[in-house]
Amino acid sequence: MGPPGAGKGTQAAVISAMLGVPHISTGDIFRANVSQGTPLGVEAKRYMDAGEYVPDGVTNAMVRDRLSHDDCRPGFLLDGYPRTVEQVGELNAMLSSAQHRLDAVLELTVDMDEVVGRLVKRASEQGRSDDTEDVIRRRLEVYFEQTAPLIDMYRSQDLLVQVDGLGIIEDVTGRIVAALSLEA
Repeated sequence: MGPPGAGKGTQAAVISAMLGVPHISTGDIFRANVSQGTPLGVEAKRYMDAGEYVPDGVTNAMVRDRLSHDDCRPGFLLDGYPRTVEQVGELNAMLSSAQHRLDAVLELTVDMDEVVGRLVKRASEQGRSDDTEDVIRRRLEVYFEQTAPLIDMYRSQDLLVQVDGLGIIEDVTGRIVAALSLEA
């Protein structure tokens, strides 16, 4: 977890490879659908371009389907999900029915000015239409309104692990490995 631009996707790819489990990114799933022009992609793009979250029903169905694949049986790493209190409830139901549980919820903490700079840079490098400056600011507002409350929820369940997300990728990865007591 963490605000847009905190490095969640970058670190999730590294950690999932280290653990040998799939990296499940709702953002990647949405972008794939957008680029393929699927009906879901068209709907998702409308929300993404406005800096809003894609509706829970669409997101939950995609995640439920992805978690049903055989490669998720030994475990998985979620990136960008859950983002709302309602999604937490749906995730809990999915995990229970599959006899899975969360081991930890990692929050990457970052300075907001750093986040805006990262996202503006990423937009210019990758040509991402969902990363205009106005959309970035709206995404940060939406994060603090809808996702930040999950931090307290997971903290109260003793699942939250907070790691400083600033610095070079390898340093952040090292902090995550240490915080989660993983074998590097």
